[in-house]
Amino acid sequence: MAIQPIRLFGDPVLRTPAAPVTEFDLELRKLVADLTDTMQGAPGVGLAAPQIGVGLRVFTYYVDNDLGHLINPSLELSEDEQDGDEGCLSIPGLVFPTVRSLRVVAKGQTMYGDPVTLSGSHLLARCVQHETDHLDGILFLDRLDDETRRQALRAIRESAWADEPLPEIRVSPHATAGRAL
Repeated sequence: MAIQPIRLFGDPVLRTPAAPVTEFDLELRKLVADLTDTMQGAPGVGLAAPQIGVGLRVFTYYVDNDLGHLINPSLELSEDEQDGDEGCLSIPGLVFPTVRSLRVVAKGQTMYGDPVTLSGSHLLARCVQHETDHLDGILFLDRLDDETRRQALRAIRESAWADEPLPEIRVSPHATAGRAL
């Protein structure tokens, strides 16, 4: 469909919890296609709807040659953890060690409203947790220990993109505020 601009750290949409999807229509399928194209064009292993300015609980992923999406996810996390480098398309060029659960079972829906369960470990588990965090208004920076978070915020302030103006936020004139409710 179309590659969309990715919202960067500092944009309020990244800190706003996304609304559940209730309408499984053509507009939603277009959103999934736009997310997929944008994620692959970046390139990235995952992309959540708020990262392109859409406040709905939708994300796409591309891990180990498995391309998919998940809508309205709920997660069951393992108690065992993994610690590894993590980055974000909304915080370009920066990577920091982040602790996540090693395994995840994610339940949600497809773009057609059908129930789906996604199970995985390592990179897929990290991706699913990262993208679901985006849907809750949480960034991976919030998962860092205090010292690493300070280093990350310093690196963001010093990055080339930090001084770029935030995208213009326009309010939809429609009763649903542009959401597929």
